[in-house]
Amino acid sequence: MIRVLLAEDVQMVRGALVALLDLEPDIQVVASVANGDEIFPAVMQNKPDVAVLDIDLPGMDGLSAAALIRDSVPETRTLILTSLGRPGTLRRALTARVNGFILKDAPINQLADAIRGVSVGRRVIDSQLALAAWDGDECPLTPRELEVLRLAADGANAMEIAKRLFLSVGTIRNYLTTVTMKLEARNRVDAVRIARKSGWL
Repeated sequence: MIRVLLAEDVQMVRGALVALLDLEPDIQVVASVANGDEIFPAVMQNKPDVAVLDIDLPGMDGLSAAALIRDSVPETRTLILTSLGRPGTLRRALTARVNGFILKDAPINQLADAIRGVSVGRRVIDSQLALAAWDGDECPLTPRELEVLRLAADGANAMEIAKRLFLSVGTIRNYLTTVTMKLEARNRVDAVRIARKSGWL
């Protein structure tokens, strides 16, 4: 029996997935959570074989949770189940070394097969998305530039970002100017839009 943890913040979707997966003869959902901060404690308590994680969760996001699981409980494999089907998102997932990545609009039998594949150590990735990621543009921003843009996207101003990152306000403004130029954006808001659309944030 493959023991599964499911992290999905939309209650109706989570309930439907649990019900459908429980119909599979070899899969048992041992825990389901709605908040990213609940993932790791639930993994430690239930020791699932596979953690099926949405990316966009309240609290810790699914990719950060996957990286934490990989580093702390490597015997639990991670499968990203998301509606964020952009090449940049897949690249971020691969960087986090997840074991699988499929889209929410996939048929339930594809999800069940992905869980089975991941549980025995295979890497399972939607083939069309993998091709798109291969052909897509690389993110031109450095990790620090992405960090600054992510904080700006969350609504922090230059002074707040400077305090968070222990940098000067001038340095943060320079980063934001560089980001805007690299992304050929009109302004900071446009830069956030471009980065989100590309799956880099």
